[in-house]
Amino acid sequence: MKTLRTRISLTLLTLSFVLSSCGAFKTAVFDQYSYQQAISLKIESKALLNKAVEPYTDHEQEVEDLKKEVEKMIEYEKNKENNNFTYKMWEVLADEDKNLLAGLLKRWKDQGQLSQVFVDQASPQVMEAFDLLIKYEGQKDKEGESGILNFLNNN
Repeated sequence: MKTLRTRISLTLLTLSFVLSSCGAFKTAVFDQYSYQQAISLKIESKALLNKAVEPYTDHEQEVEDLKKEVEKMIEYEKNKENNNFTYKMWEVLADEDKNLLAGLLKRWKDQGQLSQVFVDQASPQVMEAFDLLIKYEGQKDKEGESGILNFLNNN
């Protein structure tokens, strides 16, 4: 009788340890809204960055609208459970001190207009960030996590 209780106690203890430790490895589930918004904002960002060779003042409202949409995504992603990778990637895209979306938009505003050469060299990095976000959101796998983590560590 005592052995049976000991076995049951050990089994329950082991099971509770396993279940509680799995929480650290959880990934947010697929979210259709996040997936669609990432695609939409990638397309809008690409189109707007292509206009950065024109005067900023001609596109100021478009820039502000895009920045607002990115901020909405940050707020949305921040409040989802087990969503650190996606949330951090959106934060990096919105960081004006980084050389990604918000940083390029800030540079455009500060300089008034960017050269075609600069836009052609800088835009692929922004598109890569969006591609990683889209891929990860669509698959929610370790490979996507790894891609985002590597990107974040390098930016």
